[in-house]
Amino acid sequence: MDVMRKWVQVLFFFMTNGYWKFPYTRAIYKGPLKVICSPGLNCYSCPASTTYCPIGSLQQLFAGIRISIETGQFFIGFYVIGTMGVIGGFVGRMVCGWACPFGLFQELIHKIPSPKFGIWPVLRYFKYGLLIFMVVLLPLFAVDEFGTGEPWFCKYFCPAGTLEAGIPMIILQPALRMNLGWIFALKVFILVFFIVWAVLSSRPFCRTACPLGAFYALFSRVKLVRLNLDLNLCTHCQACHDVCPMGVRFNESPDDLECISCLACTKACKANAINLEIGGIPIVNQPKRPELKGV
Repeated sequence: MDVMRKWVQVLFFFMTNGYWKFPYTRAIYKGPLKVICSPGLNCYSCPASTTYCPIGSLQQLFAGIRISIETGQFFIGFYVIGTMGVIGGFVGRMVCGWACPFGLFQELIHKIPSPKFGIWPVLRYFKYGLLIFMVVLLPLFAVDEFGTGEPWFCKYFCPAGTLEAGIPMIILQPALRMNLGWIFALKVFILVFFIVWAVLSSRPFCRTACPLGAFYALFSRVKLVRLNLDLNLCTHCQACHDVCPMGVRFNESPDDLECISCLACTKACKANAINLEIGGIPIVNQPKRPELKGV
């Protein structure tokens, strides 16, 4: 199953980054596909990107609301929120485990031989702060003299944007290097920090700082595609604890907000107590564990 998931991740990478003329055009794609929402965190300004970033678009939405209202132009693009809501309601954070390019990148570099460490559980809440303040509140209320906000998360923090767009664009367009300043240096530092951390710990950006993952996590209890725990079969052996890349203890919290439905726990569970379901219907009917005589 892990091999299939890797192929799906690669497929989504090429589906959302399919513009391979950029070495010749030295510019980002601006064609009609750019109106399609990328399910995962994929920078709009990546030279190969054919889709828009949901978090970047969400910031642009809030950044323009005040000026739209003040000028009497009530064109508020709830298409962005609606698209994200549909994705979240259907699969939730499964996007993180199956369709996010930056998630795939973290998984690959985590395979680099090194000491491995866990992540302090309380750090998971930091991404909700980023979602509330940098994605919603700051673009909405920290506006210029014209009433327009900024995409704060993209501009000052996002390591995926630095990796996929910032660094490639200054290579493709050397003239941009004249405009580099402290903001770019800060973002490179953040990128390097998460790269080193991803070598040492599993998916640190996803677990502590991704606002898109925080948004999808809000649908953990209502999503249609989910993992289900059969308490009658669970032996509480804790095998699911050791294999989860997100630090979820599935037998203790099957609705954990951090679960990305990567299915690693289904493979590790020898009792077949964990099943993938769509709308409450199991995808695979797991065989029941035989009852022990004399018990």
